[in-house]
Order: sequence, then structure tokens, then C-alpha cells
Amino acid sequence: MSDLISKDQQHVWHPFTQHHTAGDPLAIVKAEGVYLFDENGRSYIDANASWWVNTHGHGHPHIAKALSEQFQTIDHIVFAGATHPKAVELAERICGHLPNHFQKVFFSDNGSTAVEIALKMAIQYWHNKGEHKQRFLAMHGSYHGDTFGAMSVGQRGYFNAPFEPLFFDTDYLDFPNGSNEIVILERAERLLSSGNFAGLIVEPLVQGAAGMRMYSTEFLDQLTTIAQKYDVLVIFDEVMTGFGKTGKLFSMDHCQNKPDFVALSKGLTAGVMALGLTVTSDKIYEAFLGEETTKALLHGHSFTANPLACAVACANLDLFEREETWHNIDAMVKWNEAFAEELEQFDFVTNIRQQGTILAFEIQESGEASYFSDLKTRAYEFFLKQGVLLRPLGNVIFVNPPFCITEEEYGKVKKAVLEFLRTV
Repeated sequence: MSDLISKDQQHVWHPFTQHHTAGDPLAIVKAEGVYLFDENGRSYIDANASWWVNTHGHGHPHIAKALSEQFQTIDHIVFAGATHPKAVELAERICGHLPNHFQKVFFSDNGSTAVEIALKMAIQYWHNKGEHKQRFLAMHGSYHGDTFGAMSVGQRGYFNAPFEPLFFDTDYLDFPNGSNEIVILERAERLLSSGNFAGLIVEPLVQGAAGMRMYSTEFLDQLTTIAQKYDVLVIFDEVMTGFGKTGKLFSMDHCQNKPDFVALSKGLTAGVMALGLTVTSDKIYEAFLGEETTKALLHGHSFTANPLACAVACANLDLFEREETWHNIDAMVKWNEAFAEELEQFDFVTNIRQQGTILAFEIQESGEASYFSDLKTRAYEFFLKQGVLLRPLGNVIFVNPPFCITEEEYGKVKKAVLEFLRTV
């Protein structure tokens, strides 16, 4: 055991890890492009984009330059009663990439809090207007983060059973699978017509932690229409789906009907810094204005609008505004489509699905697909031996690498997956 691993085991508590049964963590000492390098000099293709955050590859020189220059200008300031150029630039540019009604940006530091703030805004919006609306409608299988509000609108009994007695009540819709969409929409109409709902929250088009489950744009448009018909605020949690993952900059770009709030994080800073944004409209913002301080959104974080993170996010947008990035994304979409066809040869591979740069499928086991399937450990270890870091979600294997991956590197990932399937 190396000194690094030994000290890690003495002092570090890792996320989503049962340390009693888990093996040694992978000791990564360098990252460059699509590659991660361990302490023994072995390289691994980062096929999960480091928890779905890394968009342009590790150590991108344009982002490195922006980070260095910002550090020499302003590293951090209080954001209550003060502002700085990069926060203003980022807010203006993000609004410029979103539909026109998005005009106000609230800063936080991760996806869970970006969602939490959207929930708080929705509840307080109705409170400030003198209307008692506090219920939320969500979707079974959803994951919106690990703070209490975000857990309250996520899948019950999934990761969060010890905390459920402390959650606020939420109503749920079944996951749309094509055949049940009319029934789901009818249920949504019955619930939302009651006038008791503050908001509807969804992961638009792709449910990430549930196993990259995908549903249609048409269904989402119809659901959004129903919510807006009954004056229910709509929250799109684009923490995972934002920044190119679905083939467009945001999932909502596929949709005719747009939400009232969008939560952003992960790819917002190309996986380099911690930052979250909750973006909404002037209509929502104006409900918080008044002579009484208590009408304001009394929420904040020590690192709200951290200048380093904002500078990195602006540099990330620079790269998304280059044609080269979209050529890379379009190429990945085509590679995924071709790979999906190859996967059809395995009769135990089911529910092959693809949305933009995300390709996912299930290895058939007894019972339903589950995050807790033992298959993920076998697959993860096999892929590491092939020089690929790819973390399955239970018996769901998915590919979602940085957009800078080359066709040759993508081919290596594909080869590793196909070789694993031949061992099953």
C-alpha cells in the first residue's frame, strides 16, 4: 500500500462509499486532456468526465490562463453589498444563452444548493404574494442533490431513507416510458389543478443518477404546458444535462416550452471550480422587492460568486462559443449512435438509449435495474485494467467523456465496454 493510500484511509471519508467493503481508491496524481494518471504512471481515459463535470478536458490552457489572471486581480470578496467584473460578465453571458425571460442570476457553489435555492425562491415567491402554495410535484427516480430540500423532491428510499421523516411532502409522477405518458399527464393535470402547488421540478430529458433514464421532448413540453396552465412554477434541474450533454447547450433548447427557473452547476466551470447558478426571471425577482427586509431572499454562501470560479465559468463559455467545441460534440453524437447499433448484438443488453453525448444501456439481471447492483464493481475493475475510468450506475453502463476525446480514444472506451460484455 502506498503512502498516499495509507494516509487517505486514515483520514479521508469518501462520498457514496461503503468503506467497510470498498477497495483502495484510485490514487490519481495528474490529469491532462481526457487522461488521468495514477501514482504508478498508468493512464486512464476519463470516460465519465469526472462525475459528469469536465467538458473540455483536464488542464485546458485557456481555462488555466483565466484562473491565473483572475487570482492576480481578485481572489475573493464578500458578495453581499459588493460586486466584481467576472460575476457581472458571467450573469450577463448566461442570460444571453438562455431564453429571453431569464434575466436574474443567483450565485451559489454546487448543484444541490442551486436546486435548493430554486425551491426556496418558488416557495417564497408565493408567500410574498400572499398565496399559500408549498407543495411540489416531482418525478419518480429523480435525483436533485443531497441538501434537505433537494432530497425532499428526489427519489424516496434511494439514498435517503434515514432522513425521510424530516422531508417535506412531495407528490410524484411515474417515469414516462412512452406507453404511460397519457396517464401521467392526466395525473399531473388532476394534481396541479388543485391550486396547492408551488412548483414542478424535473431533470429535463435525462435522469442522471437513476441510470441515465431518458424521455421525450414532447412529453416534457406537454408537462410544462400543464404546469403553466395552472400557474405552477417550473424548475429545470440542468445541473447534469447543461453545457452540451444533450447535444445542445441546455436541455431546454430542445423544448418549445421553457421553465421559470434553471439550476446550473457541474459543466458550468468545465469541472474546474465549485460554482452553482439559479437563474430566473424579472417576474420572480420583483416579487422579492419591497420596504420590508423579510421580503428579500435571505440566503447566501461564503463563496457566493467567487471571482476565480466566475472567471473559469466565463472561460468555459468562451470555449462553448467556438465552433470547434460543437464539431467535437456532433462527432461524439455520431460515435454514440454507431456504438448503440453495435450493442444490439448482445441479447442481454437492454434499453439502449442515447441523448447527445450520453450513451447508456442496461445489462439484464433479475429484477429491476438498480444503483446497488454488484455488477458495477466487476465492471469498474475490468475497465480500469483496460485503461478506462468508467463508473457504472449499478447494472447501467454509460459513456459520457469530455468533449475533446478523439475518435481513437473513444474507440478504446468502446473496445473496453465490448470486451467486458463478452465476459458477462
